[in-house]
Amino acid sequence: MNRQRRKSIQELINQMEELKSALESLQEEEQESYDNLPESFQEGERGEQMQEVIDNLESAVSSIEEAIDYATSAIEN
Repeated sequence: MNRQRRKSIQELINQMEELKSALESLQEEEQESYDNLPESFQEGERGEQMQEVIDNLESAVSSIEEAIDYATSAIEN
């Protein structure tokens, strides 16, 4: 792989890191909102929906981390 393609991949890695950070912030905000709900709401439909959003954001962050790992491996070889 030439230097230009490595540079392009590194730029994409940097963008993915920013996206990951933004998603983590949103996940933390949603988790804080969920934690501040009364227990009766946490166990209700609203709480279940919020927990699903939190889980989906966590999965998105995990997927981005995996993509970053693969892209990093590509430029290291």
